Amino acid sequence: MIKSLVLGGGCFWGMQELFCSQIGVVKTTAGYSGGEVLNPTYKNHKGHAEVIKIDYDTQKTSFVNLLDFFFRIHNPTTLNRQGNDIGDSYRSVIFYNDESEKLEALKFIDIVNKSGRWESLVVTKLEKFTSFTKAEDYHQDYLQKNPQGYTCHFVRGGGYLV
Repeated sequence: MIKSLVLGGGCFWGMQELFCSQIGVVKTTAGYSGGEVLNPTYKNHKGHAEVIKIDYDTQKTSFVNLLDFFFRIHNPTTLNRQGNDIGDSYRSVIFYNDESEKLEALKFIDIVNKSGRWESLVVTKLEKFTSFTKAEDYHQDYLQKNPQGYTCHFVRGGGYLV
């Protein structure tokens, strides 16, 4: 079965680049979610986070495995900031689809906090998924088209799951 997950953890370019090659990920799409503007664009997306929508095959990966990778490729302890990007567009956020995903996300945040990997506690927000708007075409697979483009995302250490 194919399911979708929407995550924000800074600029969507770096997240999309790293997630697209994960086992079980069928497709990634850069976009906007969680804001006040009805038809967000890069120039007008007040309150929206830059996110990626991850379509994944539940026979090959899981919601929790994707969260494990998510918490390895960005700093979940910086409020509204990743690298040089500052503002609520760059917040760390999990858009959950139902209460089961919300509980799994809360459990995973607890695992990350207890891991001791970060000096501060996780500030990742949990927001109920309501809508996703695909970003402009030039944002899609940006780092594949522009290999020297900016990113602050990289894999930090091994997984949290043992």
